[in-house]
Amino acid sequence: MFEIVKKDSLNPTVSRMVINAPYVAKKGQPGQFIILRVNENGERIPLTIADADPKTGYVTIIYQIVGATTFELDQLKEGDCLQDFVGPLGKPSELEGLKKVAVVGGGVGCAIAYPIAKKLHEMGCEVHSIVGFRNTDLIILEDEFKACSTRYIQMTDDGSNGHKGLVTNALQELLDAGEQYDEVITIGPLIMMKFVVALTKKYNVKTIVSMNPIMIDGTGMCGGCRLTVGGEMKFACIDGPDFDGFEVDFDEAMKRSRIYFTEERKAYDEACNLYKKEVH
Repeated sequence: MFEIVKKDSLNPTVSRMVINAPYVAKKGQPGQFIILRVNENGERIPLTIADADPKTGYVTIIYQIVGATTFELDQLKEGDCLQDFVGPLGKPSELEGLKKVAVVGGGVGCAIAYPIAKKLHEMGCEVHSIVGFRNTDLIILEDEFKACSTRYIQMTDDGSNGHKGLVTNALQELLDAGEQYDEVITIGPLIMMKFVVALTKKYNVKTIVSMNPIMIDGTGMCGGCRLTVGGEMKFACIDGPDFDGFEVDFDEAMKRSRIYFTEERKAYDEACNLYKKEVH
């Protein structure tokens, strides 16, 4: 069993947990993920490793409450235990040799972008972090990004915090000003990554995207994270989750990601109703 050492809320729909999982902490690298089960009858879900400390044996996960399993996960408290916590899985992000990188994160995708920015900073890379949220209430990991960024730019759609606009607006300003990056690494909603890639193509800047948002099973068996990369079929969980953004068919991926929306919403509503009955 894997004890929840610490739990806190980052915004109304996003929580952070620190889990005692020494074997995972020993090997976990940025870009990799774990698979957990809340209880013995629970669904298996993949979540990215937000941080791993081999000295303490602690692994940090950050999740958005969007479905039945993340709702059930969020009902647990410090001192409770998870049934399963397996990993690290997936391929680590390839960061060696990079000297200057723009890390572009959007929404809860910043939980995946942060460990990459942190690792690059520790390796001596110049890191320009551009993060975007719909409004100030949804901002997460601001202090953490600032601590590992040579330059930090915060965007909000409504201008309630930082600069008003999209992450692509900020990135284009930097590119137009002459900033030259070895890579742009972007992680967030599929539509955001699609437009980041459309922008960087114009400047011929290599761009890596994380297709973690479309993963379901985490082993390649369900086929839910199947996507087309460079005209070939790939699976985000076993072939990635990082891919060359210029080669990803985002339109296909976005269409696939919406297949189970109705079922997921129904399961979430049922879990909420069951929890309310148990409480009362």
